Amino acid sequence: MTAPSLLDRGQRAGLRLLSRAGAIPVLENGDVRRRVARVLSRGAARGFSAQAAVGRSFARRTTSGQAVRTRPTTSPGLFDLRPSEEQEMLRAAARRLAEDLIAPAGRVADDERRVPDHVHAAAEEMGLGLLGVPTALGGVADESPALTTCLVLEELARGDLSIAVALMAGGSVATTVARYGTADHQATYLPHLVGPERSANASDGARARAAIALHEPQPLFDPLAPRTTASRGRGGLLLEGTKALVPLARTAELFVVSAVLDGAPRLVLLPAATPGVLVEDDPAMGLRAAATGRLVLRSAQVPEDHLLGTADDHRDLVRRGRLAWSACAVGAAQAVLDQVVPYVKDRYAFGAPIAHRQAVAFTVADIAIELDALRLVVWRAGARLDAGLDASRQVAAARRLVTRHGTWIGSNAVQLLGGHGFVKEWANERWFRDLRGAGLLEGTLTV
Repeated sequence: MTAPSLLDRGQRAGLRLLSRAGAIPVLENGDVRRRVARVLSRGAARGFSAQAAVGRSFARRTTSGQAVRTRPTTSPGLFDLRPSEEQEMLRAAARRLAEDLIAPAGRVADDERRVPDHVHAAAEEMGLGLLGVPTALGGVADESPALTTCLVLEELARGDLSIAVALMAGGSVATTVARYGTADHQATYLPHLVGPERSANASDGARARAAIALHEPQPLFDPLAPRTTASRGRGGLLLEGTKALVPLARTAELFVVSAVLDGAPRLVLLPAATPGVLVEDDPAMGLRAAATGRLVLRSAQVPEDHLLGTADDHRDLVRRGRLAWSACAVGAAQAVLDQVVPYVKDRYAFGAPIAHRQAVAFTVADIAIELDALRLVVWRAGARLDAGLDASRQVAAARRLVTRHGTWIGSNAVQLLGGHGFVKEWANERWFRDLRGAGLLEGTLTV
């Protein structure tokens, strides 16, 4: 008997997680359980197949219908941030994935700058990246998914923030196309992004890898004023500029890039195989499992119908991206708290647990306080977005909290463990690096 391949191991791990998720005793509501089972079995029903080579052809499709969107959530009129029954079950399923597979793989993924194959396969089986795509388009969303996505990102990042970014990058592109794209955009790209697309150029039926590229390599970068430009030419749009810290840059087959067109920032769909697109390695201090790279655009030409959404949609994507990063920071900060609380109780110095020292106790308490504040702001922003309300103020507050306190929490995770916090055997130094990026980076994820 031959040993199981990494792919087989990933499929088996994913199916085990699906079985465990189905047994989560959160509640006994049969309707909710059926809806969650539909979400979690989305990937398993299709199966996982090896990634197609970069160069996939996104053949243009036209349709006479209207673009499909999710609908705003209905509010009972009460201020209540408790997750719904369905959200709690999805959150619990994501937590199982993080605990069983993501957290144990964090160190290897950081060292090798890639997500292990069995982790990626199991995540594909669960299909959590499809939370932002309407069911009519092959996804699993009926209502606006911002808060649900925040909850899932939080749990995945609690396992490892960098792996969470790598796993959810493609789903963020699918959500972006579903949210801002025309009916033709949805018909052309979403079959590749949400499930197997059998065609001459994607005969293995793999789900396409994709990434959002907003960040640029310049001081004081402003995502609302990118230096990448798009100009109209005889054959369409000519893109010039450089994008930095793009996740999965070398393996992605489709990018959503930002560029200034006619004086306003816009989003452009850019297949990786487009002439004039050069990918360079761009390793960073953190987010190493996401295998970040640069996109160098030199007269990269795409048809004008590759414009995605409006200038307002570009601003909305920036805002939602900042909220997604904040949700990831909540998860990583929770991982810090989960570790330091038992550590300071068990670690003895001068005959007593170091938790008995006020400097240590106050630091741990402050971590818990700032974490709760960040989580509540993130949840409130997600709930307002789902209800179709303006969440600019809440997203700005979440971003500020991450920028100010995320790095502080990561630094204290290292400090509280002393020498243990400085070595790679413990996850603290990785959490510190990733939390630093969560308060700086733009794009990549969305809710």
